[in-house]
Amino acid sequence: MLRRIFVAGLALLAVSAAPAPLQPRAVPGQARVRLVTSMGTITLALDAKRAPKTVANFLAYVDDGRFEGTTFYRTARRKAAPTRGFIQGGVGTDARRMLDPLPLESTSKTGLKHLNGTISMAHGQNPNSANGNFSIMVGDNPGLDARGANPGFAAFGQVIGGMDVVQRILGLPSGGGRDAMRGQMILKPVTIVRAERLDGTSKPTGRVKPWLLGLKPAG
Repeated sequence: MLRRIFVAGLALLAVSAAPAPLQPRAVPGQARVRLVTSMGTITLALDAKRAPKTVANFLAYVDDGRFEGTTFYRTARRKAAPTRGFIQGGVGTDARRMLDPLPLESTSKTGLKHLNGTISMAHGQNPNSANGNFSIMVGDNPGLDARGANPGFAAFGQVIGGMDVVQRILGLPSGGGRDAMRGQMILKPVTIVRAERLDGTSKPTGRVKPWLLGLKPAG
């Protein structure tokens, strides 16, 4: 009887001594965002200290609900290493969801790099044309950093949860597209169900949401 009590006591001590699972907490200068997709959840930590304008732009899209119902539509896999590259998502070419163009916060000024799990703003030929499209790195992509005459892209945060989801999206069947995106369009795009802040207070822009006009209320 005493032996059973002693063993039970040891078991209880072992349980109480076991470390509790770590819970991500807010960090000064950082804003966390959760992207809930049709393939799983991706959690981001955005660096508002080093890339404040880019983070503020991304959060405006989050707070306005501009990402809800959009997709991850591109998978850019390396030919020599198809498990590496990046995925791209956001508002696509839907001008109804777009805010004003965003000036580039160059990696040469922020010190951020396109490393594995980094989130970065996409832009066209004009580096100051970014809006509501973004990419997430799978493996390091130093070619997207500013170098010489190449302005590069604006890295502004990191995946802190759901990297397995990002990797699965990278591996989806693709085709179509043209020019730099040739063969890279995901055949069945992954829906971004919603995007939500985990830190701070939501600050909607108050602008009209034309993509919602004409929708019938649920029920």
